[in-house]
Amino acid sequence: MAELTAGTLIDGRYRILSRLGSGGMADVFLAEDEQLGRKVAVKLLHRRFAEDPGFVERFRREAQAAAGLQHPNIVGVYDRGAYDGTYYIAMEYLPGRSLKQVIRQEAPLDPLRAIEITIQILKAARFAHRHGIIHRDLKPHNVIVDDTGHVKVTDFGIARAGASDMTETGSIMGTAQYLSPEQAQGHAVSAASDLYSVAVVLYEMLTGQVPFDAEAAVTIALKHVSEAPTEPTRINPTIPPELDHVVMWALNKSPADRPASADDFIWALEGARSAIQAGGSGQRTASMPAVAGVPVGAGAATPPAAPPASAAAVVPAPTHRSPTGEFVAVPGGPLPPYGPDPRDRETSPWPWLALLLVLLLAGGGVAAYLLTRTTKVTVPSVVNEQLSVARPILQARGFVVSVIQQTSTDPVQTVIGQTPGGGASVPEGSTVQLTVSSGPSSATVPPVVGESLRQAEQDVRAAHLLPGRIIRQPSTVYQAGQVTATDPSAGQTPPSGSKVALFVSTGPAKVQVPDVTGESEAQAKSDLHAAGFQVKVSMQTTNNQSQVGNVISQSPSGTTQQPPGSTVTIVVGQASTTATVPHVRGEPAAQATSALQAAGFTVQQSAQPVTDPAKNGIVLHEMPKAGTTANKGSTVTIVVGQYSSPSSTTTTSTSTTSSTPTTLTTP
Repeated sequence: MAELTAGTLIDGRYRILSRLGSGGMADVFLAEDEQLGRKVAVKLLHRRFAEDPGFVERFRREAQAAAGLQHPNIVGVYDRGAYDGTYYIAMEYLPGRSLKQVIRQEAPLDPLRAIEITIQILKAARFAHRHGIIHRDLKPHNVIVDDTGHVKVTDFGIARAGASDMTETGSIMGTAQYLSPEQAQGHAVSAASDLYSVAVVLYEMLTGQVPFDAEAAVTIALKHVSEAPTEPTRINPTIPPELDHVVMWALNKSPADRPASADDFIWALEGARSAIQAGGSGQRTASMPAVAGVPVGAGAATPPAAPPASAAAVVPAPTHRSPTGEFVAVPGGPLPPYGPDPRDRETSPWPWLALLLVLLLAGGGVAAYLLTRTTKVTVPSVVNEQLSVARPILQARGFVVSVIQQTSTDPVQTVIGQTPGGGASVPEGSTVQLTVSSGPSSATVPPVVGESLRQAEQDVRAAHLLPGRIIRQPSTVYQAGQVTATDPSAGQTPPSGSKVALFVSTGPAKVQVPDVTGESEAQAKSDLHAAGFQVKVSMQTTNNQSQVGNVISQSPSGTTQQPPGSTVTIVVGQASTTATVPHVRGEPAAQATSALQAAGFTVQQSAQPVTDPAKNGIVLHEMPKAGTTANKGSTVTIVVGQYSSPSSTTTTSTSTTSSTPTTLTTP
């Protein structure tokens, strides 16, 4: 399939305007629906999928099912068909950003905003699940967020190639981070698989990173199956514990241990939102799903259909969150009763006074020792934590924190060493020195071709490099403003902090428009098409016979510079079907006849006797009158004076219908 350019017409209906993006399965274009006069997004499958009969049949069935999903949070599917050896789907076009772009630019998101976006995604999933459709590829790339915060999910019903994607290069790299464990193992998917993917998306919104990542898709898939995710609050301590509980519940390995449905997931998020808005304490209560302290995959209980009626009256036991994430009870309770035994009331007080004096002296010694001795505390281990997490932990124990930066392959701001080490017993208030990763000494240039200049600059900085020169140049492949190349190119590893030059498209190079004025219509079209322009023809009536069938004017004018493929309008002369009757009164008959015939009229003469010899052969009247408009070929009658002497008793009148002037004679 050839590269589609602006102006290409798909299936006789969808005219391509520009490219919106590209993925492992398809390219997406912005197009104009010429039948309904609206913009649509056209997804065109890559040829390798179009050549698989089984895939095509699944694509046909599921695209048809997706077209029936009409919901405020689901992108509408309008049409499907075939074009140039492959297949396409025409969908609702939504201006806005993908949720992936929002995360890249703004993460971590405010918890309440993240909850609202997730609930809208879950409403879309719930509607599809009720209609028997599992999305199977829920990820932030497939979620569109407009300027008002409204969310729509796309790609419902787009069939995936199944477990074989794991072995096909590039097919799963973009989505492995969001796969459920059962998908990663090639097992059957269910609604619970979509809910796991939604939990990964929520995790990424709250922390700015996915639970599992690696260079290879297979490695990521194995992590989904075998590793427990790091709790979101360990990455971003500002996340409310109530929300942390819900995320970890939905990330359980077993589908049976996740929310039973999108409704349960929504209910749990709404409960977390209410707790956050009410200024929740962060302690787990009976009104929350009992999942936060259960290791992932350990069989967390699903939440009830509604909060227990007595939930508000439940007073939770004091709890403490251990470093492992578990909740343990804090020992407590009233002290045993104390005081003198009533049976001793009758005994002498002196022994007690002596004992009291001894105790006071001993207590003073103990107090003196306690006041003068040095208090020692245990240093917590914060290696592998982010600095933003490690510093508050140490400061909360009374330590002073100092930081030194060191190049490392570990993520930036990760603690890679500490002195004293974790577990050491040191005086309270001691200084703990943290060695923090400043990133690798070399950096890898990210792939930014096709991105906007702003996005590319952000990605370059995120890779520990600096945007360098901006070089603008024409491109027939990328839209104006998109990055076409980098120097060094993607994948190269210059030193950290190096500058990366960005080449940016200015759109197609402009070419000179040929000057076709005066040429015939056919010749003008040929010249303009040969120069790479589209042609639009407009007709204009003219009385100038030399202009009939030829180009009178053009827009844009000749010799101007325009992008190839743009349209040039030519104005072609067209003969007029009407004409203005010329003024011939007072002219000799022969001259008047010639003038009328030149204007396109047929001439008829009639004679009228005159006694003035000067009026002999002169036009006395014309009908229709001079200056009026009449159809060409119609007859104009002229009345010509015919001299007769006063003694003449007869008047001769002649007339003709031919175009040859009539000769009048005087008897």
